[in-house]
Amino acid sequence: MEDVDILTELIFKTKNKEILKDLILGLTTRYERKILSRRIEIIKLLLRGDTQHEIADDLKIGVSTVTRGARELNLGRFRILR
Repeated sequence: MEDVDILTELIFKTKNKEILKDLILGLTTRYERKILSRRIEIIKLLLRGDTQHEIADDLKIGVSTVTRGARELNLGRFRILR
């Protein structure tokens, strides 16, 4: 079983927000949660139509960070955010 499969199974088993929150808090550090939240923010801005350079400037991050999110969107990921 791949790492992503193990995590997917655990997330799928959660039945409510509190259980999911408990799992996320137990598995991640504050910094990791911040990074994940930032990635979600990037995806939402890309979906809104902001350019990669606008997002990078607004969030004070590198364009390559935004490009990674754009590449994942082009692969069809983040369907839950569409």
